[in-house]
Amino acid sequence: MAARSLWAVRRRVQHLLASTAASDGRGCLHPFSTATQRTAGEDCSSEDPPDELGPSLAERALKLKAVRLEKEVQDLTVRYQRALADGENIRRRTQRCVEDAKIFGIQSFCKDLVELADILEKTTESISEETEPGDQKLSLEKIFRGLSLLEAKLKSVFAKHGLEKMTPIGDKYDPHEHELICHVPAGVGVQPGTVALVRQDGYKLHGRTIRLARVEVAVESQRRL
Repeated sequence: MAARSLWAVRRRVQHLLASTAASDGRGCLHPFSTATQRTAGEDCSSEDPPDELGPSLAERALKLKAVRLEKEVQDLTVRYQRALADGENIRRRTQRCVEDAKIFGIQSFCKDLVELADILEKTTESISEETEPGDQKLSLEKIFRGLSLLEAKLKSVFAKHGLEKMTPIGDKYDPHEHELICHVPAGVGVQPGTVALVRQDGYKLHGRTIRLARVEVAVESQRRL
């Protein structure tokens, strides 16, 4: 029985040695052969890259990425500085335009007023040069013609620039357009709460009230203040 067991063990060892020799040509390791282990180690070292190359490639990639990011930062910095400069230039131009608008915004209106000044000056010269002493009638006629021409020109200038005179007689009292001076009894044909008399005309510029009209408002007799 023991001889049979020894024979089985020997057959198994021989079988293992045969299988190990067959796989030796494929570079596999053999647990009982030092040469086989060395050859397998050399084969593995020839196929796998050394461990030192890994960190080197990673470091190189990081450096390239850092250079690329630095260039992007420089480009963005230049763009940002240009944007700041453009914004400052726009702000200065806008401020200059606003200042010019404040100063020269009434240029057209002043130009028309100069024409009124010319009419008034010519009327004054005409009266002082052509009128004989003691001829008051002729002087008054010239003054009247000059003032009439001046008034017509002034109305034309006002209409041109959107300046409108308010004549609110008979209109309902509006505190946004009228300044109440006093109340007066409502006469015949005058409705209470309406403007009965205008003491001073009001004006609107393009529909916006720039001066309230000073008015007297009609009320019923018992409510007179």
